[in-house]
Amino acid sequence: MISTDEKYINRCLYLARLGVSYTAPNPMVGAVVVHNNRIIGEGYHRHYGEAHAEPNAISSVKAKELLPESTLYVSLEPCSHFGKTPPCANLIVNSKIKRVVIAALDSNPKVAGNGVRILQEAGIEVKVGVLEQQAKLLNKRFYCFQEKKRPFVLLKWAQTKDGFIDKKRSDASENALSISNSLTRQLTHKMRVENMAIMVGTNTAMLDNPSLTARYWSGKSPIRIVIDKENIIPENYHLKNQKTKTIIFTSKDLESKENLEFIRIDDTYNLEVILSKLYERNIQSVLVEGGAKLLSNFIDYGLWDEANVEISNAEIKNGVAAPEIKNTKVRSKKNFERHQYIYYINSSIPVR
Repeated sequence: MISTDEKYINRCLYLARLGVSYTAPNPMVGAVVVHNNRIIGEGYHRHYGEAHAEPNAISSVKAKELLPESTLYVSLEPCSHFGKTPPCANLIVNSKIKRVVIAALDSNPKVAGNGVRILQEAGIEVKVGVLEQQAKLLNKRFYCFQEKKRPFVLLKWAQTKDGFIDKKRSDASENALSISNSLTRQLTHKMRVENMAIMVGTNTAMLDNPSLTARYWSGKSPIRIVIDKENIIPENYHLKNQKTKTIIFTSKDLESKENLEFIRIDDTYNLEVILSKLYERNIQSVLVEGGAKLLSNFIDYGLWDEANVEISNAEIKNGVAAPEIKNTKVRSKKNFERHQYIYYINSSIPVR
């Protein structure tokens, strides 16, 4: 049977999810103010740089005189430092709330228990760890970014039943093999809005001329990233239209433009260096959509956290071989209109 604390933390987690696509690189956080087993205020972190969940919840309480007799539930430890907004822990103390229940501690070194310490030193009763795993899973990108000092890497591809992601093509005049259906295509765009950036390699950019935007799901389009060592992508391709923020890794010395940043890398590019450059730019997560070589490189070097693989019933006998994932945990399998989605977790680099 679910406890009272779990019930309200569940509500916090629901609220937190409403901020998906807009809070990164901050975590998604929800907060609820409860008085005599009744919610009198709630809120969530809506946009990066704006008020956090706790002040939104506290400000929504109409009868402020009830705050000293209330419990604040929050899905992540209240912040304790001045950033784009004041410390939430100080606000909670000043609001004279008597009890705070927290799902999970914040792994950001600027917080990392300091929020709890401020509350406890003010005489507030603090409980930590209610639905902790669910809270950490919700913010898996944030925890990876803080603990591994690199973006969370999500691999995504669609393949045929016999293990191919495309037919063999020589140029962009040939259409790519259509594997996804309308529903799984929507789910792919859902992944795009849930991640800060999306990455492809040179071959994918040249053959598909992709837009890499979110068109079939509501939310913010990701930052586009492409590896183009020789700068061969034509100027009239979508990735260079400057309509969406785009980063191109290249071995050439090129001048950046509005919404188009060129980052110079050596001829023999290193994925760790590329991820480091993205970390420096506060990019919390990257969805890698292709091609096969780039995906395989991430797998071979263990630089990935999750892989979503769509498998159709089609067979083509010959084509571009799909990447292979070995010795990893399969989280779940789901079927969508005879297409199967398999979720892999990289067990070699666990998120604590």
